[in-house]
Formats: sequence, C-alpha cells, structure tokens
Amino acid sequence: MARYTGTAVIALAATVLVAIPNSFAEQITAAGTPDLNAPEEVGRDIGTPWGLAFLPDGAALVAQRNTGTIVRVAPGTKPQQVYRVPGVVASGEGGLLGVAVSPNYAEDRYVYAYFTSSADNRIVRFRLDGQSEVIFRGIAKASIHNGGRIAFGPDGMLYAGTGDAGQKSRAQDPASPNGKILRLAPDGRPAPGNPTPNSPVYTLGHRNVQGLAWDQTGRMYATEFGQDRFDEVNLIEPKRNYGWPTVEGKGDTQNGRFTNPLVTWTTGEASPSGLAITANTLYVAALRGQRLWTVPQRSDGTLGTPVAQLRNQYGRLRTAAVAADGSLWVSTSNTDGRGTVRTGDDRIVRFPAR
Repeated sequence: MARYTGTAVIALAATVLVAIPNSFAEQITAAGTPDLNAPEEVGRDIGTPWGLAFLPDGAALVAQRNTGTIVRVAPGTKPQQVYRVPGVVASGEGGLLGVAVSPNYAEDRYVYAYFTSSADNRIVRFRLDGQSEVIFRGIAKASIHNGGRIAFGPDGMLYAGTGDAGQKSRAQDPASPNGKILRLAPDGRPAPGNPTPNSPVYTLGHRNVQGLAWDQTGRMYATEFGQDRFDEVNLIEPKRNYGWPTVEGKGDTQNGRFTNPLVTWTTGEASPSGLAITANTLYVAALRGQRLWTVPQRSDGTLGTPVAQLRNQYGRLRTAAVAADGSLWVSTSNTDGRGTVRTGDDRIVRFPAR
C-alpha cells in the first residue's frame, strides 16, 4: 500500500519514453469512425454513472458514484451489479469515481477504482470476486474538485487525475498529490521514470482533471475544469506545470514556466469530463454544456476547431470511452443533482464505428 508523503520539489528530468503494447495499440487504432447518427442505448436507469472501463469480453464496468457499486453493461442485457466498493462516502462531487481495468486482466483479474472515503480520496484494486486493497491514499477530499479519473497508459502505468479539493495552493505544492496528474505502478508505488524519483507526481498546476486519454502514437491529453472563465484540453507531458491557480485558460507562461492548453471553452459551453480519442478525433463529454465536443487532431498533436455534437439531446454527459471495436460509449449524468432527469436516466449510449 502506498501513501504519498513526498516533499521533493519537481526537478528537471528526461522525458519518459514508452513503448505501446500491442493490446493497447489495437484498442486505440480500431478501424472506423463512431457514427453519432446511429445511437444504441446499452444501459439505462443507472444511478449517477461516473467511471467506465471495458473488460476483455467487450462489456463495460460502470461505477455508480453515490452507491459505491459497479455494474456490468453490455448490449442486449440489463445492467448487472457485479461489485460494491467498501468504504465509499458520497457527498457533493465525491463518491465512487473512476474505474480502470488492468491491461493484464486475463492474468491478474484486477479492477481499479478511485473513490472518496471518510478520510480522503484513494485508489483501490480488487478482483470482482474478492476483497479490495488500498494501493494509494492521502489525496485530500472536499465537496468539490475531487478529480477521480484513472486510466492505464500505453506504458502499463496507472495515471490518476486529481483536483485541488477547493484549496488552490495545493496545485503548485509538489508535496501534495492534489491538483496533479499522478503516475503510479500497478501496485500503487510511484512509477519508475517519474520526473522526481519516489514521487508519484507526473504533472502539476491542475485545478480539477476529469478526463485522460492517449492517441495512437502515445501522446497524452487531459480535460480540466476551469473556475469561472475557461475549461481546457491539455497535451500532457512529464514535469510540465499547467499554471493553476496563476493562469486559467491561456495566459502568460512566465518564460515557459507554465504550459498553455491547446483548446479552451467557456465554462457554460463545456465543463468537460470524460475524454476519448479515436479516428484522429478527441471526443469530450460536456456536463454543463450538455453536448459532445469533437476536436480534430493534426499529425503533430495540435488540435483543430471543436465542433459541438449531440447538443441537448441527452443532457449532461459525464464519460466518453472507446471500445476495442472502435465504438464510442457515452454516459449521461442527469441524476447527479445538477441535471434534469429524463425517462431512462441515467443511461449509457453506444455509437458504432463505421
């Protein structure tokens, strides 16, 4: 079990180079583009869905924030509860948040979850027929800005997006895991090759990271909630400082100290949560904006002009994820206390690849 107690200042280090395992490459280069005109509802009446991750058989595990339960969702079947994460304390934006499936699931059967406990935000791993094990703890919690997205990268390491838990100074404090993107080994220890040895911090200066995704070359992107003005999509590179709270959106980099986002929106247009990448396009699920943003990606990793899709069709959108067959799965978030509940909410919608 790892607990973050590091005090080292972020130091310059060589960029972490990774090789993309075949299984990951196959997933993110699946042929076809999601057809947003051909929705298929694969799950409904799900209570405040948050994280979503795919099992090797193509079914999805969906975390229900307020109940601490995980349901299995697959086309043609009703959602089935398969696990309850012990110790979840749901309050405000906290509860059972991100979920990830081990890239070696066929061998180790591990599922990972990020959740709010009575004391903090933490990460656990478990088998669906076994007990949970805390692998990382000590991420400060609050009623807002808990972060919560976790995902395995192409290097086999576990990445976690955290929030500042309502205290801005944490984002610039290298001794705090809050307001960061963390990079962990599968057992929860700081991953080898991190910018500062024995520190889990990969990047800092974040307000509330909500989406993590990689393209077919291994480039990493993240979505982030702004405060009053601008939401962001960032290209994530190790040891970078993304400016919060000094900068919101694009601003003065202070001679390269801070890194500007590639894309910004007003908070009313977005409040971006889940992020998925396929077919040279970023798909950004917007909560307050109640739409799905598609953002074209250029070969050099820069981004084109975003286009709003599914505007007001499903209400608040929490998560976007690409399955191994190239289909895009999107979850709504209308039962979270901030949305207008529609018949069938909350639901999971699948858009097949063509």
